[in-house]
Amino acid sequence: MQYLHTMIRVSDLDASLDFYCDKLGLVEVNRYENEGGRFTLAFLAAPEDVELALERKAPLIELTYNWDTEDYSGGRNFGHLAFRVDDIYGLCQRLADAGITINRPPRDGRMAFVRSPDGISIELLQKGASLAQAEPWASMENTGSW
Repeated sequence: MQYLHTMIRVSDLDASLDFYCDKLGLVEVNRYENEGGRFTLAFLAAPEDVELALERKAPLIELTYNWDTEDYSGGRNFGHLAFRVDDIYGLCQRLADAGITINRPPRDGRMAFVRSPDGISIELLQKGASLAQAEPWASMENTGSW
């Protein structure tokens, strides 16, 4: 398992970049804009982690700016922790066998979400290429929020 990023939703991308980069000293290493989804992702790394972040795409802070305004009350501005895993199906099965709800099953062989006992959303991403779709995951519905 490899730690990837922590996602934080921001209401003003410029103000957030000013804080995290100009004031705190992090470095923006990548940006992704999605017109269809109406959001921008800015990926930041600590100065000593820039080379590692560019090579491995981790460890990062992901600032998520949704173009349509939304009130992020109740901690909704904190998104999730993300980990790259060797076998998403195997890990999800071990978690399910341990009584953990798979909130967003890995239907695509690539991505799943679970929650910690305190409700923190955890994103699991398959290392390398997506695995071939497989049951029971391919037809499993989402459970709760993720």
